[in-house]
Amino acid sequence: MITVLFAAADRAWPSYETVLPAALAEAGLDATVLRETDRPEDVDYIVYAPNGTLTDFTPYTNLKAVFSLWAGVEKIVGNTTITCPLCRLVDPSLAQGMTEWVVGQVLRHHLGLDRYIKRDSRDWDQVTPPLASQRKVTILGIGELGAASARALRALGFDVHGWSNSQKAIDGVTCHAGAGGLEPALSGAEIVVLLLPDAPGTQNVINADTLAHLAQGAVIINPGRGPLIDDDALIDALNSGQLSHATLDVFRQEPLPQDHPFWSHAGVTITPHVASETRPFSAAKVIAENMRRAEAGEPLMHVVDRERGY
Repeated sequence: MITVLFAAADRAWPSYETVLPAALAEAGLDATVLRETDRPEDVDYIVYAPNGTLTDFTPYTNLKAVFSLWAGVEKIVGNTTITCPLCRLVDPSLAQGMTEWVVGQVLRHHLGLDRYIKRDSRDWDQVTPPLASQRKVTILGIGELGAASARALRALGFDVHGWSNSQKAIDGVTCHAGAGGLEPALSGAEIVVLLLPDAPGTQNVINADTLAHLAQGAVIINPGRGPLIDDDALIDALNSGQLSHATLDVFRQEPLPQDHPFWSHAGVTITPHVASETRPFSAAKVIAENMRRAEAGEPLMHVVDRERGY
């Protein structure tokens, strides 16, 4: 019998109360799932989200691994009380949800749909968009989520470029890497999608200098992390016309403060961190498989590199 502690916000538990034990049983694990315990030394695994109350893992002296319910781990990776492996969530449903949101937003801007949705006149404004093959779309961050989005956009015919810290290969996508690859990835891009993790080397990757490499009137789409963008530089680029629009799903502070200038800027669309949510039915199966691996002595999936931050 293994003991699993579910340590996330109270509101998350009803969604996992049934599906997590079921997934563990399906994986062949004899497990008890607890919401709290007065015997932390008995806990083998913790299923964790930073929106819960657990911050000190020291009492869990026999802990084998911590499985995050979130794809991003920037709020936990620096916790020095976690001395066992920490695994981020890489879930097919996360990738599917993100791909759907990214493709929808890219097509919105590519086709210029806002001129019809936000119509303020009765002008018969016939504007024919270019074909997808004539539009350079750059994705910064081509890990699991970015690669899935890149493939979907490439399947629609877009000229897709990707950038990451280390070299990647995706069929049909021009992949750039490292510091020297950022400028060619951004140069002339008309739509830029941000799917990088929040790490020391990615903060403010969108700033006055990098924005200057984009095509005049480009669009920024950010479903990644708020700190990837220098907010002031973004507003300046919108005001100058270097950017025509920014669609933002994530922010440095969430909920976005009511007095933040993004709310009132005509060139900004705000969505409330809904680009891709963890689906419990799918996440539970990923976590159960990783736990099965741990019990069988097999390598864990998606172990976080503490130095890199993801």
